[in-house]
Order: sequence, then structure tokens, then C-alpha cells
Amino acid sequence: MKRALVLFLVLTISMMFYGCGNTKVIDGIEYDTYGLFNKDDNKNPDIHYRVIIGNIVWSAILVETVIAPVYFLGFSLYEPCSKKNPKNIKGAI
Repeated sequence: MKRALVLFLVLTISMMFYGCGNTKVIDGIEYDTYGLFNKDDNKNPDIHYRVIIGNIVWSAILVETVIAPVYFLGFSLYEPCSKKNPKNIKGAI
């Protein structure tokens, strides 16, 4: 039983660090995370973003707190990864 508890605690602590979105500097410009509420303000169409799985998990775990899911899903759901390839952009020459 102790082993299971220790394993659970280690996984929980590691998920705390995994559930954080980070800003990223690409070509000297810093891009921030965005979510459902600030998509129009922070999303850049030239940058590829990925979903932060840890924030979705933490939102599900902390759903009863209301504040945590609003932050995780509303302001920090996607994080910047890389610049989009112009060849893959629809309508590019």
C-alpha cells in the first residue's frame, strides 16, 4: 500500500510540472500561451501551437474549484511550439 501511495504522489508532483504552459522565444519574438478566452489577443497565425494535456488533466481534477479550470482552459490551453512552414499554409505561393 505504501508503494502505491508513493507512486501516486510522485506521479501527481510530476504532473504539476507537466501541466504548465510556457512562453517561447521564436526568431527573437516571445509568444505567449492562449486559451478559449484570449484567443483573439494572443494567437499568432504564423505560429504552430499544441494543446497542453496537463492543463486539461488538471482542469478535470480540479473541476470543483471552478477557478483552476477557468484559468487552465481559458488562458493557458495552447502553447507555442514552432513557426509554421510557409509551404504548408493554405493559399501561400
